[in-house]
Amino acid sequence: MKAALLMPRARLSEKAIKLIDGKNFGNLAFVMSDGSPHVSPVWVDREGDLILVNTAEGRAKAKYLKANHRVALSIFNQQDPYEKVVIRGRVLDMTSKGAEEHNNRLSVKYLGTSKNPHHQPGVGRILVKIEPERVVNE
Repeated sequence: MKAALLMPRARLSEKAIKLIDGKNFGNLAFVMSDGSPHVSPVWVDREGDLILVNTAEGRAKAKYLKANHRVALSIFNQQDPYEKVVIRGRVLDMTSKGAEEHNNRLSVKYLGTSKNPHHQPGVGRILVKIEPERVVNE
């Protein structure tokens, strides 16, 4: 799945990079099919200026991000929640390729273990790549 790019891609700020590279959670916002908003806490990672999140097949994120590629993401410092960035962007790609390995890397980052203890056997993973369109340092 490839989303059409309507706006120029934004670069991540130094603050955004610091928060994403740290052990900080994000809150991913998207719109469900009935038009209502939904916010989901996520582990975050990056590949250059692309933001990476991971989800399980069958979850709301997987379903609604396929239908509507627009997202907002708030990432804050776990030690100082007033230090945060807000990123608006579009889902560029959703793939199962490399998703399990990415989830294991996130598990090391956030839990200190190479296998996510919350992973349900037989449930596939989806790697979501988000292209930032606007980065707001707050």
